[in-house]
Amino acid sequence: MLEAIETILARAQADIAAATDVEQLQTLRRTLLGKKGSLTELLKQLGKLDPDARREAGQATNRAKAALTDAFDVKLEQLLNEASALDFKPDLTLPGIAPLNGGLHPIQQMCYDLDDAFMSLGFEVFSEDEITSEYYAFDCLNFPPEHPARESMDTYWIEGTEERRGTDRLCLRPHLTGASVRYLKAHGAPARVVYPGRVYRNEQTDARHERAFYQYEALIVEKDFPFASGQLLVRTILEKVFGREVEIRMRAGFFPFVEPGFEIDMRCLVCGGSGCKVCKQVGWIEVMPGGTPHPNVLSAAGLDPSVWSGFYINVGLDRLVMMRYGVDDVRLFHSADIRFLSQFR
Repeated sequence: MLEAIETILARAQADIAAATDVEQLQTLRRTLLGKKGSLTELLKQLGKLDPDARREAGQATNRAKAALTDAFDVKLEQLLNEASALDFKPDLTLPGIAPLNGGLHPIQQMCYDLDDAFMSLGFEVFSEDEITSEYYAFDCLNFPPEHPARESMDTYWIEGTEERRGTDRLCLRPHLTGASVRYLKAHGAPARVVYPGRVYRNEQTDARHERAFYQYEALIVEKDFPFASGQLLVRTILEKVFGREVEIRMRAGFFPFVEPGFEIDMRCLVCGGSGCKVCKQVGWIEVMPGGTPHPNVLSAAGLDPSVWSGFYINVGLDRLVMMRYGVDDVRLFHSADIRFLSQFR
């Protein structure tokens, strides 16, 4: 038995060394180590030997099997390396494969386009933290103490600060308007400033609403600023963003931080004004509130409301993107669905 094992091992090592391709090597492996291989057949005969001879033959067979397994692995690596090192001459006339390119998210692209439009009119871009306080989100903006927006039904309050008040009561910013007071306190007036960013509201999501969405606010504070100039500003900005004149309308509306206040609508570009689920079948969609900063807001910013006036708008950035691309569900922009977002590369 021992002599037969040595004979099989010697012959197998020679055959492995002589193998010239992977297929030949795999066939040889099956012949030696497969279920019906020569070494396997020897193992089946161990039961016929006496205990001492069986133990010695078993150990010799296992050593031979291990040696052959290592030899096969070394030879396989050698053959694979030789195959990969073959002389390869590519056809340099074939067209190359272009690398995959990323792109800006459509909301981010709209934000940059608005930055360019406003900066061309002399505005500065400002930003603030996404965590703010009751003082800047509500107190400085003329929200009465009992206003429902202060409650958890609308605002995400930071755990552990819910029972506090003013600057100690923290929340995810429900709007960007508090940034106007921060900016005016730091820089004073006159001022032309925009401040884009994400805001958070605890509300039901649908085709027009998200819990985390983007706004883009603009503020002008000057002496004797005519309201008609604010209306012209809205028309100019929308025309720059969409590359054509956009029909708008202004309706009286109440917001604590402006007086007078307006709802500013634009003709729905998804349906062209014929009616769809985005505009609730009316042909118009609200894109921004606006108006003259309330005297109490100017006072909270350290300005004399008898001297200073101005104009304020809060652009619903997500809705402008919907209008630009004709998308009828705002949730698609926040879905992280590569199939959807890859259209905007």
